[in-house]
Amino acid sequence: MRRLTFASMSALTTLVVISLSPVPLAGQAPTSAPKPTPTGAKASTAPRTPDGRPDLQGIWNFATITPFERPDALAGKRVLTEEDIAKAEADGAESRIDRPPRKGDVGAYNQFWMDRGTKVVATRQTSLILDPPDGKLPPFTPQGEKTQAAIAEARKRNAGPEDRYLAERCIVGFNAGPPMLSSAYNNLVQVFQIPGYVVILNEMVHSWRVVPTDGRPHGTLPQWSGDSRGRWEGETLVIDTINFREDGIGVLSQKLQGTDKNLHVVERIRRTDAETLLYEFTVEDPTVWTKPWSGAMPLNKTTEGIFEYACHEGNYGMSGILTGARADEKAAAEAAAAGRK
Repeated sequence: MRRLTFASMSALTTLVVISLSPVPLAGQAPTSAPKPTPTGAKASTAPRTPDGRPDLQGIWNFATITPFERPDALAGKRVLTEEDIAKAEADGAESRIDRPPRKGDVGAYNQFWMDRGTKVVATRQTSLILDPPDGKLPPFTPQGEKTQAAIAEARKRNAGPEDRYLAERCIVGFNAGPPMLSSAYNNLVQVFQIPGYVVILNEMVHSWRVVPTDGRPHGTLPQWSGDSRGRWEGETLVIDTINFREDGIGVLSQKLQGTDKNLHVVERIRRTDAETLLYEFTVEDPTVWTKPWSGAMPLNKTTEGIFEYACHEGNYGMSGILTGARADEKAAAEAAAAGRK
């Protein structure tokens, strides 16, 4: 995988047979999910840690070209055909070709630094979102609409770093979650286990969560990534996260900004074979969305190492963004003054 830390690139794809079912929140009935096409692989009994728990440890890659939301061109389809897969992967390869920036576009990172993955998820689902059944986020509430408009206005204003996404400020990783979501690069996560705890370390902005699994109640301190508590349900680790900050976590991908203290995320992780974890999630924030939404994706084991993500608040990229905004303001003021003469 190519990352902003000069690591080498590799892509691992494991075809497995797994059952995808959105994670129900309390009081919410489970919904149906697509049935993946059989591949001949069989899930094996998960290895155990010394204290007898399923062993989820290792470094896992969740890069994929499967989109977060279902494309309009695939409306009504929950599972990809072989033809769909061939087209998606060909389109993905085409998008990785470097081209000159459009006129007026100063450009950004070239494709060398990106690692969006090369394959669709092995379960063939047409989007990472499984519920609502159309594979798209539910509608915003009226308050959610207002918040999105305010965020868009802040990004135009760029009065200070507070107007930018937390990921751009290097406070949190935008794909680290909860929930974790595949993004343009740094799609590795490492899981550690000791009795009573699971630690989740994401490569993006070296975000990490310490998740107690000893039955203790949630704390009360609001945090950027919330307050996570885990429990074991058979072979599955269930992580319940609440107590997010009132001003939103900024951890979800940029399309999903605007969450508040009412955000509630439930994640389920289980090992389906030696090379694969199944990661499922359900997200609820009644301030933002009209109903909960759920999704899933496999995490593929990798021999890649996680490197430090050299990102820090106050980085020169942020200075450049804000300096550019001031330059635009000055130019606009000078043009207005010239027009009044």
